[in-house]
Amino acid sequence: MAKSDLSDLAPPPPAGWASSVSMTLAQLKYVSLGVLVLQTTSLVLTMRYSRTLQDEGPRYLASSAVVSAELLKILACTLLVFKEHSYSVRALNRVLAEEIFNKPMETLKLAIPSGIYTLQNNLLYVALSHLDAATYQVTYQLKILTTALFSVSMLGRRLGVYQWLSLLILMAGVALVQWPSEFPAIPEQKELSAGSQLVGVVAVLVACCSSGFAGVYFEKILKETKQSVWVRNIQLGLFGLVFGLMGVFVYDGERVRESGMFQGYNRITWMVVALQALGGLVIAAVIKYADNILKGFATSLSIILSTLISYFWLQDFDPTSIFFLGAVLVIVATFLYGYEAKPSPNPSRA
Repeated sequence: MAKSDLSDLAPPPPAGWASSVSMTLAQLKYVSLGVLVLQTTSLVLTMRYSRTLQDEGPRYLASSAVVSAELLKILACTLLVFKEHSYSVRALNRVLAEEIFNKPMETLKLAIPSGIYTLQNNLLYVALSHLDAATYQVTYQLKILTTALFSVSMLGRRLGVYQWLSLLILMAGVALVQWPSEFPAIPEQKELSAGSQLVGVVAVLVACCSSGFAGVYFEKILKETKQSVWVRNIQLGLFGLVFGLMGVFVYDGERVRESGMFQGYNRITWMVVALQALGGLVIAAVIKYADNILKGFATSLSIILSTLISYFWLQDFDPTSIFFLGAVLVIVATFLYGYEAKPSPNPSRA
């Protein structure tokens, strides 16, 4: 019998096999959408709530929370590497020794993005101490602009017409969201509110720039080596831990000596730490199932949920028509940036 005829004897796939596979992929997409929305929205809202919660005793230190998140991230990534190597302690020790300690120059490359990420994480606490969750969510989408610009300059990436147009719409939307609104009639409260919002906006803008640069720099390093992304995150976490501890003792050293590093911690604080540490890892695990349209939906739903919860639950946000217009423009820009124009059909093949 000819070799090509053997395939005819192979049993056909079970009935409904293709439809069940497509259904599973569709379900994974919706699960990914839910995870992206849940992580993005819950981190912002719990962080904002924890920074404005009126509680007895001192408020927890943001610098301490950043260090706690780095520790938790290192632990989680170590467990993932342990799982990748069939739960072998010997293999885990070998990988960590070879990739981290025996390649000091490769490891040192991650000191730059790690330091910037540490700065960014501290700035997010500052921003959400002075801005409501909805305004923060919309303004923080400027990281799309900074990431795009750094991608063009550092990776030589080319942007299409739709992407450049989306960046212009994005800037217009964020400008409208930051448009001055009516402040309290009392002059002292008006000055305090305006000053507080300015601090928050500056913190978000610097965080957007640092996020764009660090993200592109990290992407460049990942493309140059074939190392596991979890090992890379361990390296980032180790440097982040060092930079974070430096920040604790430089900026909050006196308060740490007085009341300890974990002063003011409660269940909400630990929830923020867990979301900040594990949220990014969860997103990394599900992002491969999410296309650009799905990520656009996730961003849009997250902005809408943050706005509703800030207004009805946290009651620290009074939306205006200008804010809504700006938010709509930002959502449109998010979808447009991920839009990929379909190539026109070839007339010769029509």
